[in-house]
Amino acid sequence: MRILFVGNSFTARNNLPGLLKGLAGARGIDLEHKLISAGGASLRQHLNAGKALEAIATGDFDTVVLQEQSTLPIKSPARFRDSARDFHAAISAAGARTALYQTWARRNAPETQQALTDAYAASAVELGATLVPVGMVWERFLAQYDEPVLHDADNSHPALAGSYLAACVFLIALLNEDPVGTDVPVKGLPADTAALLRQSAWNICEQLASAE
Repeated sequence: MRILFVGNSFTARNNLPGLLKGLAGARGIDLEHKLISAGGASLRQHLNAGKALEAIATGDFDTVVLQEQSTLPIKSPARFRDSARDFHAAISAAGARTALYQTWARRNAPETQQALTDAYAASAVELGATLVPVGMVWERFLAQYDEPVLHDADNSHPALAGSYLAACVFLIALLNEDPVGTDVPVKGLPADTAALLRQSAWNICEQLASAE
């Protein structure tokens, strides 16, 4: 599986692609990944910069993961959907599939999750893209547990536990694999914490799937 990630620090922080590679490897899947990231970048900025479109056009990727700037789908869902549509056209032309990395609300503004959820879900339906519902999984996890903390100290970016939970959701939504029992050590993440995050990702994704 060859994946191109297009996004910003919400993807780059704690090396989310690398965390997913570790989980995939435990399931016997060899995952190659490339990240095109710029601090605070929106999908429109990536489109205008051209680097992501050049990478997509090579045809070297099976899946392209799109991550919008974290608050843009709340403020301007139409702009997000336009950018996703433009990317999807290029991705489809290259013979790859589109995946949307649904991000989470700021820690001090949990009420904004619904707008993020709605914007990503609408775009996924329109494009026939794979939705990776990280924000929804974070929301349900945070309603159940105070520890581990998913947000970094800035209340916006992911802490390591948050990125690991995201990677588990990617494994489920993108690779159709169960993270439970994939006991690959992650530096800085206690084994019992990692086990809780893997089990929670699986349980919550099952709940989300049965609610559809």
